[in-house]
Amino acid sequence: MLTLPHPSAARGPFVTFVGAGPGAAQHLTLGAYQALQAADVVLYDRLVGPEVLALIPAHVVRKDMGKEGFGAQTAQADINAALTAHASAGAHVVRLKGGDTGIFGRLDEEIAALEAAGIAYAIQPGLTAASVAAAAIGQSLTQRGRNAALRIVTGHDMAGFAAQDWRGLAGRGEVAAIYMGKKSARFIQGRLLMHGAGADTPVTLVENVSRTDQRVIACTLANFAASAEALAGPAVILLGLSPRAATQHMSQLQEAQA
Repeated sequence: MLTLPHPSAARGPFVTFVGAGPGAAQHLTLGAYQALQAADVVLYDRLVGPEVLALIPAHVVRKDMGKEGFGAQTAQADINAALTAHASAGAHVVRLKGGDTGIFGRLDEEIAALEAAGIAYAIQPGLTAASVAAAAIGQSLTQRGRNAALRIVTGHDMAGFAAQDWRGLAGRGEVAAIYMGKKSARFIQGRLLMHGAGADTPVTLVENVSRTDQRVIACTLANFAASAEALAGPAVILLGLSPRAATQHMSQLQEAQA
């Protein structure tokens, strides 16, 4: 069995992959916080929240390694090179990723680069946006008698709009968290309807999950694409879920007071 060293016991080149959660500092794990305090260098992604970045000690070198879907990109090769260069120079490097490190975070590509360079690493998982978004609308991601499985899918991949099991996703009672689906909303809507999903299927868009400017948009599959056009920030699409009445009322009250 492979046992990876704990960051505090590491000797020589070492990288800790840390999940920062969706944005708010309250969703950062204790292990993630401890890793930030022990870091010499933090290489962070675009979706890491400012509250989390504020917890990095002042003496720590920090570098933005952000990527934006259909937008500005830091080449993966450049990220890999920065990881290996800083670690090889003797720094304890924290690779800080939004959400959870292992969900659409290109974790394996970066691990492969470290393994090729003989650099040790550890993984500190984080809360993924789907879990926090579901909590924000008072829902669970699985429910007895409704869905025995949860799908986490992407709206686009390296080739463009991502192909998925549309027939499976279109089934009544299915629940899916769709990441990076804002710009492919019309494509997703069309594929689901084409494969038999009901136009009345509930859909909830949670924009800027957990941040002070979080916004919840409840709709149905029929008007999902139009609703997605109102989004400006990153969002998680919860297919098959709608906000509970109490949380929807609270959200409307907070918007009115803002």
